[in-house]
Amino acid sequence: MSWYRPSNVGLAVRVGLAQLGQGARLFLRLLLLAGPSLRRFGLVRDQMHFLGNYSLAIIAVSGLFVGFVFGLQGYYTLQRYGSAEALGLLVTLTLVRELGPVVTALLFAGRAGTSLTAEIGLMKAGEQISVLEMMAVDPVQRILAPRFWAGVIVMPLLCAVFSAMGIIGGWVVGVLLIGVDAGSFWSQIQGGVDVWRDVGNGLLKSLVFGITVTFIALRQGYEAQATPEGVSKATTRTVVVASLSVLGLDFILTAMMFSL
Repeated sequence: MSWYRPSNVGLAVRVGLAQLGQGARLFLRLLLLAGPSLRRFGLVRDQMHFLGNYSLAIIAVSGLFVGFVFGLQGYYTLQRYGSAEALGLLVTLTLVRELGPVVTALLFAGRAGTSLTAEIGLMKAGEQISVLEMMAVDPVQRILAPRFWAGVIVMPLLCAVFSAMGIIGGWVVGVLLIGVDAGSFWSQIQGGVDVWRDVGNGLLKSLVFGITVTFIALRQGYEAQATPEGVSKATTRTVVVASLSVLGLDFILTAMMFSL
């Protein structure tokens, strides 16, 4: 087949390496622009409102229903072994360690990530970015950096909301509906959850996922073709690439955390 010609393979490798280098340079610039972005905190605050408040409803409702399901499933599983009192610990550790950061990142990618990609892509299609460059305004510093750091800040907060609503959902099902002792539910959480090892690892995961999802969304929008079709494809790539990246990073981070 013609696709397997050495010239085509070499071209694909060169294009891939070039894109990787461009992405690394853009990521490094965003990190270096932390100081200027935070000094103009009004821009970051507006983006935190756009990304955080508009994602809060779906995050909170999803966390509540996930807590409902885990409370129900966990109770019938633990009841087989006579450990129904540990329902609170099971729900909390599952949410704080694993499910909270992952599901929050996936929902964030679908809600806020696509909005970022579409917004930046439409700016490019409308030549607004070109106008900024003609006015000697750096679009990375003015447009991308505030959105990047806003996404990094709001992701751990949204993860905390998701986990808290999930624990409340588990309490509603386990204590109010099924009849698990409320004192046992909360005492198991208090005695079995470690702040640094469990909550800290979950927050670290959410921070890494926030950096990853926000950067992917911004880069896809910034590199999108300046056409409606190009913006549409970039938005689709954001969801696919961000979701796969979150799941892959979750495995790597989990393996590293349990090996320490």
